[in-house]
Amino acid sequence: MIRSLIQTVFGILTFIPGVYKWRASKLGSGGSYSPRYCYTVWMRHIVLAHKSKLNYYPKVVAELGPGDSLGVGIMALLLGSNKYIACDVVEFSSVKKNLIILEKLLVMLRNREPIPDDIEFPRVIPKLDDYSFPHDIYSNDYLKLCLSDERVEKIRASLSKPNIMIEYNHDWTKDHEIYKRNIDMVISQAVLEHVDDLENIYAIQKNWLNKDGFISHSIDFKSHGYSSTWDGHWNISNWRWYLLRGNRPYMINREPLSKHISIIKQNNFNLIKIENYLKDSNFSTKKFRKKISESDKNVSDSFIQASTISKQLNGN
Repeated sequence: MIRSLIQTVFGILTFIPGVYKWRASKLGSGGSYSPRYCYTVWMRHIVLAHKSKLNYYPKVVAELGPGDSLGVGIMALLLGSNKYIACDVVEFSSVKKNLIILEKLLVMLRNREPIPDDIEFPRVIPKLDDYSFPHDIYSNDYLKLCLSDERVEKIRASLSKPNIMIEYNHDWTKDHEIYKRNIDMVISQAVLEHVDDLENIYAIQKNWLNKDGFISHSIDFKSHGYSSTWDGHWNISNWRWYLLRGNRPYMINREPLSKHISIIKQNNFNLIKIENYLKDSNFSTKKFRKKISESDKNVSDSFIQASTISKQLNGN
């Protein structure tokens, strides 16, 4: 309750010009500064892409909301991608942080370190059955090519001065055509729950992807500390939510899983995998201020894969 009150007070304060920008400069996004976090996120998405027979060697990768670092994108580049596009509303990452993360990820890959598991990162999804290094995807010969001194130096230089390998884009939501049919994979980790215009975001992704392209999204439907229970954000009235939101450029959108699935289908994506993680609900659906269905109310997190080509759904 106290945390929720603090969030409300801060939301009101963000109507004062400069307050949110000051907070962001001090605290960042709370995202992906840990190299081991970036390592486990990329590996988990790729292991399941391999399992779903998707393009697990994407050459062009776009990440929605990279947060405090470009660590996930650095993993993509170190493991064979030729271009990484960071799509964010606010640029939180710094060259210094990214260069440090690059060196640490390089050591982990050269040592073929196992994927950090649920003991180390209990809240990260998707979960895997096996957290050993995926040698069946990244063979020694493949890694030798990807991690050559020449290629790593090119990535390092790109971080210092973005060029053809790395692109930061703040205006990506305004131009559907900018990457039309040119992207192999769009990835996000606990980001789409913060997006206000989901219809537009999914339409953009569909337009970006090439004929073998796919999306890979981990979505966190929990309250993110805006209520005292994991699902209490669905029980907050609209007027109070307005005060909580304040003038922040983004916050959680309170949309449940069914909303995402509906939009994905409307955009003619082919659903490959929906893996849901469940929690007991603290409310009856009748008591939610926001309309939440029985099928949505227990879904706290979900991992979704969808492609531009027809494949069979892998199940829940």
